[in-house]
Amino acid sequence: MSTPATTSTPAGTGATPLTDRFAGADRPAAPAARGARLMATLLLVLGSLFVLGGAGTWAVTAAGLSSEGVTVADSAPAFVGAALDTPWEAWAQTEAIRSDVLAATDGRTYAELDREDPLRDMATTGTFLRASLLTSVVAFGVATALVGIGVGFLLGGLGLRSVAGARAAG
Repeated sequence: MSTPATTSTPAGTGATPLTDRFAGADRPAAPAARGARLMATLLLVLGSLFVLGGAGTWAVTAAGLSSEGVTVADSAPAFVGAALDTPWEAWAQTEAIRSDVLAATDGRTYAELDREDPLRDMATTGTFLRASLLTSVVAFGVATALVGIGVGFLLGGLGLRSVAGARAAG
């Protein structure tokens, strides 16, 4: 039995008032578009958190280094006299420490010094200072990576939201 033609049901289409309700422009968004918008929102939230986390990590690391009041040594290859609060300055200071320790130990590393050598304690301290500064360099790198990933997530979320909006409208 065929449904009689009405203003909302074209004749001969086999549509019913129930199925016709979902065929118009007022139909709800397709599940795929809804899922895409949800994923876009998730990417935007995660991207924002990553950018904020990376910026916070950078700021905390820089503040921690700065609070020590260290300036880059004269024997550093770059940034001589600068306050130590960036990864570049920390790297330059590690190179200064390395060269100063090697100069004081006649080119011998901690492992090459005799256990009774009085320079061994100085070499140990230099090694620990370098390791500590290099850890801050790694922290700056992690902060930069977080910001980069966050920006990627933000761009991906904006692009996905744009595509999902265009599909829902079309």
